[in-house]
Amino acid sequence: MPEIASTEGRHIAATDRSRWIALVVLCAGALMIILDMTIVNVALPSIQHDLHFSQSNLAWVVNAYLITFGGLLLLAGRLGDLIGRRNVFMIGLAVFVAASALCGAAQSQTMLIVARFVQGLGGAMASAVILGMIVTMFPEPGEQAKAIGVFSFVAAAGASIGLLLGGVITQAINWHWIFFVNLPIGVATALLAVRLVGRDTGIGLRRGADVVGAGLVTGALMLGLYTIVKTQNYGWGSVHTLGLGALSVGLLAGFVAWEARTKNPLMPLRILRSRNVSGANLVQMLFVAGMFGMFFLGSLYMQRVLGYSALQIGLAFLPVALLIGAFSLGLSARLTMRFGARAVLIPGLAFGAAGLALFAQAPVGASYVGDLLPSMVLVGIGAGLSFPALMTLAMSSAHPTDAGLASGLVNTTQQVGGALGLAVLATVSTSHTASLVHTGHAGASALTSGYHLAWVIGTGLLVAAMVTALALLRPAPAPAEMQNVDEAEAADGVPLYAEAA
Repeated sequence: MPEIASTEGRHIAATDRSRWIALVVLCAGALMIILDMTIVNVALPSIQHDLHFSQSNLAWVVNAYLITFGGLLLLAGRLGDLIGRRNVFMIGLAVFVAASALCGAAQSQTMLIVARFVQGLGGAMASAVILGMIVTMFPEPGEQAKAIGVFSFVAAAGASIGLLLGGVITQAINWHWIFFVNLPIGVATALLAVRLVGRDTGIGLRRGADVVGAGLVTGALMLGLYTIVKTQNYGWGSVHTLGLGALSVGLLAGFVAWEARTKNPLMPLRILRSRNVSGANLVQMLFVAGMFGMFFLGSLYMQRVLGYSALQIGLAFLPVALLIGAFSLGLSARLTMRFGARAVLIPGLAFGAAGLALFAQAPVGASYVGDLLPSMVLVGIGAGLSFPALMTLAMSSAHPTDAGLASGLVNTTQQVGGALGLAVLATVSTSHTASLVHTGHAGASALTSGYHLAWVIGTGLLVAAMVTALALLRPAPAPAEMQNVDEAEAADGVPLYAEAA
């Protein structure tokens, strides 16, 4: 008997280790995709010079990826539920790696932009199902909080790591290698995923082969993202923006109406009945919209006003990544276990808002230690607390058969929030700067004032996120308490907690 118990114990330990190794593999795939969103920004001047892009066409190097990535996340997440999340993850990895090779080999504008469209497709398929795979691999509340913390670190810190890595690669080699570096990472991730990530069969296409719904939501998201990213060319009040925006909203309304009455919906609307799920996604959209101004406009401020190189910009944001890692990989999970995700989220949003507000005070001749570092510290703490809590809340009521959809929804609100926030903040900043230059202000002063206005608006978005969280999110019991509740339910046969509508 002792030998049998020992054998069972070793088997359980081996299975437990393989799950955590599988988590690392999934996070490596996620990091590769997330890095690609920001690593390109630092290399844009080099790409423009080599391929002779105009300023307006250069934006498509970023927008082509964003439109397909953000537009297909929801569909990709649901496909994972239907045909198996590992299958969708592996297909997405293959498409992403192949498109990365084409991006790196591009010698013309057309080839690079088309390859970026395809890269966005692969990125959507791979990343949409990762969070769903994680919550099904780690059903126990304590382990799930830790696993989500690891994923949140990758998701949140990847942006600042991308800025640093992009600067290093572009300056040390050339811009082509920001894409070629994906090849060994992607191939290694795929090989390890085949071996370590368990196969899931999915519920079958008959349970949700909603072609009409897929067309409506994909069209709405891609058209909406296209409209947002083109506002800098046409303006918010133009016929182009208002017309396409109205069409996008109409398609989205049609999607909701169709899902409410179809037999096998692509997105069962029951997933939005939970206040914590719908509220967390709304809070995340506001949070990401405000935070994107910190990274994108902060990079421009350091480059155009302070004269930082690409590598210096990456190093400047490094404290954000380190603090996100420190909080996401340990402290945030323990706090969530002790106090609940909502109680951790609120102070996290407050720290982030304080960091943006302080960044809005940075002068023309700012010193890094005195003027920028305090903001980086506050933003790093805020993001390190907020992202894991938001992901926990957004996945909190998802049934296992809907985990891929919930994961895709989380990623979609991130991308839509980021695109909307970036378009609004960049447009406001540019317009204010142009107005000041027209009235005779110096270039550096006008630029700084424009960035300040954008960061003040970003602060307002984070405050709005905090108010929304307080109003909509339920102070649900912490996972540690829920374990006690589950034990009581098992003993009494009576559910003590129920999700409020």
